Amino acid sequence: MVTQVSNANNGTNAIVVDDNKDLLDVFVELLQVHGINVMGSGANGKDAVELYQKFHPDVVFMDALMPKYDGFYGLEKIREYNPNAVVFLVTGSANIEKKLDKCNATAILEKPIDMNKIMNTINRFCTH
Repeated sequence: MVTQVSNANNGTNAIVVDDNKDLLDVFVELLQVHGINVMGSGANGKDAVELYQKFHPDVVFMDALMPKYDGFYGLEKIREYNPNAVVFLVTGSANIEKKLDKCNATAILEKPIDMNKIMNTINRFCTH
């Protein structure tokens, strides 16, 4: 399910995609507290593609493992749409390390969420 969160146009714009609704809500709130404008959120890789095409965000935060349309699907389709998209895959699973190495994500972020690491990664890849 795709959700529009904000329409503000200042700072870094992001979309967040995770099938765990509670984690998604907390992550969105943490990003907003740190000055990131979350434009929309979704629950799978297909939602990520729709949100990316609608909002053209500076950065995409997407869970790697989700049912049906996972983060790898979303990353592949977003890259087809924009090869230069900044896409951070978020994972709590070490079991997919080989797949992560080959996926061409801008960065891999590990759960639990470390906001200092996330903000440093945003600052490294998103210029304003």
